[in-house]
Amino acid sequence: MMRYIFVTGGVISSLGKGITAAALGTLLERRGLKISLQKLDPYLNVDPGTMNPYQHGEVYVLEDGAETDLDLGHYERFTRVKLSKINNTTTGQIYEAVIQQERQGKYLGKTVQVIPHVTNEIKSRIMRVAQSSGCDVLITEIGGTTGDIEGLPFLEAIRQMALEVGPERALFVHVTYVPFIKSAGELKTKPTQQSVAKLREIGIQPHVLVCRSDHPLTNEVRAKLSLYCNVPIEGVIEELDVQHTIYEVPLMLQKEKLDELVCRHLKLELPEADLSDWKSFVEKIIHPSHRLSIAVVGKYIGHQDAYKSIYEALTHAGAFLSCGVEVKKVDAEEIEAKGAESLLQGVDGILVPGGFGSRGIEGKIETAKYARVNKIPYLGLCLGMQTAIIEFSRNVVGLSDAHSTEFDPKTVHPVICLLEEQKNLSQLGGSMRLGSLLCKLIPNTKAYEAYGRESSKERHRHRYEVNNSYKPILEKFGMKVSGTTEQGELVELVELENHPWFLGCQFHPEFQSRPNSPHPLFVAFLKASLEHRYQKH
Repeated sequence: MMRYIFVTGGVISSLGKGITAAALGTLLERRGLKISLQKLDPYLNVDPGTMNPYQHGEVYVLEDGAETDLDLGHYERFTRVKLSKINNTTTGQIYEAVIQQERQGKYLGKTVQVIPHVTNEIKSRIMRVAQSSGCDVLITEIGGTTGDIEGLPFLEAIRQMALEVGPERALFVHVTYVPFIKSAGELKTKPTQQSVAKLREIGIQPHVLVCRSDHPLTNEVRAKLSLYCNVPIEGVIEELDVQHTIYEVPLMLQKEKLDELVCRHLKLELPEADLSDWKSFVEKIIHPSHRLSIAVVGKYIGHQDAYKSIYEALTHAGAFLSCGVEVKKVDAEEIEAKGAESLLQGVDGILVPGGFGSRGIEGKIETAKYARVNKIPYLGLCLGMQTAIIEFSRNVVGLSDAHSTEFDPKTVHPVICLLEEQKNLSQLGGSMRLGSLLCKLIPNTKAYEAYGRESSKERHRHRYEVNNSYKPILEKFGMKVSGTTEQGELVELVELENHPWFLGCQFHPEFQSRPNSPHPLFVAFLKASLEHRYQKH
């Protein structure tokens, strides 16, 4: 008897529905349930693969190569689930499927409408995840905010679904905002009342209110929300802004007895969730033994979610080493304007993430040079590896015109170039080298030492590669290839021989880092940064 939990959001966007859904997944999983999670996104894009990070935040890549919403990163980090492309559905996918079916005559000449055809397609996507995962509980997050016109078909679909499976197998959790008005000195419940009223107009009565606020809920506020929103008072859950880390959220929700309430409603008799290892992980974040300053030099640094998985991977590795990581966010264009010295002086390590397009590229190249010359630990991810190779080619090998054909198609020395199979593509979405691929590690290298094994499966998202024609000259001058694809045809990892720790990888290790299982490259990078810090002092 599979159960369904639907998570909606109200009042404003960016409330943290994804983290709330993931944290609830943590609690139910620790009670012994097999869970799965999915995100239904109301935007018309087929997926976020071609969306600007300033619009959407990072694109999170799954093992099967699906480019998905960043909330799927939270799902995988907070739980043990491995997700696939069916766990992220957009309005674009829904309408694309409905139109294809109409063109194929599958609706037998009927007028195609939002109800039942679009809502049936949405329900089929929910059922597909439930059946393929074989889970006990499926947690489905509805993107957007209640009242948005584009979200109405999704809300109608989950209303129908709850009716079809029965009241004891479906639960509605509404994440809402309870603002504190400073001038009045009190919390205001009216926005939540209005949000719930919108849901009830559609026919959805939430069973649980998860109340986001920066001030604790008083008993009076809880009682008022309970009365006006028609939710039992034990269903009014406080979710305060966390003081240190998002990984405090499962502990907070357990204290509020959210998982107990959910199990009671869904008629599940289970032991209490054991979060002892989770508490230990959080404690290491809050009370580290060491401190580090790590510069992240990126193109989309102004958007806090553009490099979300990287920041989390640094947190995981830091906790593993009992080390607090202070991230210094540096705009690559600022490096171009002011120079690396003024912005990077004093940091313990430098990380350059991926990206697309020519903006800020010379700043990333200058950053790689600063790390190389000053012997500062460097980790380059995807484009961060490519810019390091361009810098080395120009300033060490002596190929002054070296560049990537992504930024200069006519460069004399294309040390980075387009994959052969990418050259004749006309469609950008979903056409890169994507997903989990084997990386073969070369013995007697820092990469091999970090992993402690001969190979690793890593997630990719890129079009451009190291030009193999330049491998011999790069290695001759001291840039060693330390990882390749399975048959050795493409470069996956490079490192500098005459440097304490300078490594670049073509893949995205941040997508596989977990709270109690940090990625080995991030651990090795922070270890080297710690050594560099103590050598300075």
